[in-house]
Amino acid sequence: MDRVLASVPRVTNENVLVGFDTADDAGVYRLTADTALVQTVDFFTPIVDDPWLFGAIAAANALSDVYAMGGRPLSSLSILCYPGKGDLEDLARILAGGAEKMREAGCAILGGHSVNDEEIKFGYAVTGLVHPEKIKANAQARAGDALVFTKRIGTGVIATALKRGLARQEDVDAAIASMLTLNRAACEAMLAFDVHGCTDITGFGLLGHAREVAVASGVTLEIDPGQVRWLPGAREYARQGAIPGGLRNNQDFVSCAVEKTREVAPEVEQLLYDPQTSGGLLLTLPESAAAALERIYPEAYRIGRVTARGASPLRLV
Repeated sequence: MDRVLASVPRVTNENVLVGFDTADDAGVYRLTADTALVQTVDFFTPIVDDPWLFGAIAAANALSDVYAMGGRPLSSLSILCYPGKGDLEDLARILAGGAEKMREAGCAILGGHSVNDEEIKFGYAVTGLVHPEKIKANAQARAGDALVFTKRIGTGVIATALKRGLARQEDVDAAIASMLTLNRAACEAMLAFDVHGCTDITGFGLLGHAREVAVASGVTLEIDPGQVRWLPGAREYARQGAIPGGLRNNQDFVSCAVEKTREVAPEVEQLLYDPQTSGGLLLTLPESAAAALERIYPEAYRIGRVTARGASPLRLV
């Protein structure tokens, strides 16, 4: 995709404040001196068996991109691929789950689009608002910043373990609870501080999205794997080989950008590439502000720091 996007002609528009050049979470378009639109789209195939939960998780995941930009979700359009002969009760539950999560976010569903497809896919295009001077882009990390994360890692591995009959129900429940949690509270907490850069951790995994921040900002992110918090069971299932295809793809693409300064347990290294669904926010902000953020929002915790650009965009320390 990077190679393809490099060939797409750029159209200059002074009101485009964030486009696709830095692989950010959403686009931002300035309307007035104090108002800008945040726009994003995300959809995927089912990752849980329950239709209602699938719809709700898909909604939380799509909303996350707006929160990652420091924005407030305003409206959404649903995107649905569903078999023409599929179960209509299941479809109704998917839509109901998504609608409930949108209601929780205060985001109006204006309509949507559906196509007949044997493979189910669901998600939303979401529009939000942000002040043009308060955008939290992934290209704003600064050397000296602390690196803070707001959720635990492991949803991809746990979903794979579930498909293979390895996962305990309590571990699945913990992963679902994490995916259902909106990043709204994390966004509201970070806006009280001088957060420089932000992204949400989703399909490219922690290291994949961290690489985007490092490249866009021209810095190196140092990550301490020992500080990263894992969802219950994630390390065990990774050791048992419950490795999703997306994790392997992420590792193949990103590992060349990672410098390791010490040995890392194989399952821990794999989980750093694990594709997340509705993952947490990765923030860069001054050390003093990071400590204050951890006090008012206990789910936030430091996993490393930002340094001047070194030999590689990412360094495991």
